[in-house]
Amino acid sequence: MPDRDTYTASELLAVMSSRLLKDGQVVFAGVGIPLLAATLAQGLHCPGLTILFEGGVIGPMIEPGKLPPSTNEQRCTKRANMVLGSTDVLLLLQRGYIDVGFMGGAQIDRHGNLNSSFIGDPAKPKTRLPGTGGGNDISSLAQMIVAMKHEKRRFVEHVDFVTSPGFLTGGSSRRDSGLPSGGMYRVVTDLGIFGFDDETKRMMILALHPGVTTGQVQENTGFPLSADPDVEVTARPTGRELECLRRLDPQRLYTA
Repeated sequence: MPDRDTYTASELLAVMSSRLLKDGQVVFAGVGIPLLAATLAQGLHCPGLTILFEGGVIGPMIEPGKLPPSTNEQRCTKRANMVLGSTDVLLLLQRGYIDVGFMGGAQIDRHGNLNSSFIGDPAKPKTRLPGTGGGNDISSLAQMIVAMKHEKRRFVEHVDFVTSPGFLTGGSSRRDSGLPSGGMYRVVTDLGIFGFDDETKRMMILALHPGVTTGQVQENTGFPLSADPDVEVTARPTGRELECLRRLDPQRLYTA
């Protein structure tokens, strides 16, 4: 069994994210860390978890070492419960059948708005990113979990573009804009776990990973964060969690 004190930042992200999922939920998962976390949760404590892919697959049976590189890749369909068109899967979102949307992003702001479109001036961006795909639909209609590395260039005062809405400008702005359901639930990083204030909808520290300080988190964040004086400390990944995770990704494509 792996040493429980030796793990990468990506493995920490996957394990901590998996712990947030509950048995019986329906999860819209992106590839990479979100899919790893959902599959890990399914194998350890959520046997009734249903995973959906944007490409139309419902309830795939992901085999260890065979994680699909894309939500549209044919291996996603092996032993799946159902294969629909992308439009039909997004209709399930609109009808309220999806409990959790799970994705990453290049930038996030204090209100949980995500950018996965471009960095810099929209007329002449420094970097072009993959774009929305179904990200806007998912974040507009479902409760969201986001997993990403904690860096100041990612946690910014204002995202360069709102690809996937969080709580917009805070307060009741999301609901006032016509999005009464969903919203950001948790942001999981390699430094801690973050939630959002019930009234202001601003990001706040809920828990820190072992050895991490609030000062370290603030140094890597481009906006002020509040935290309870007695902020919780997360439990380290267990040997069993790491063993199962490494069976899922033996080539360390996503967890190196």
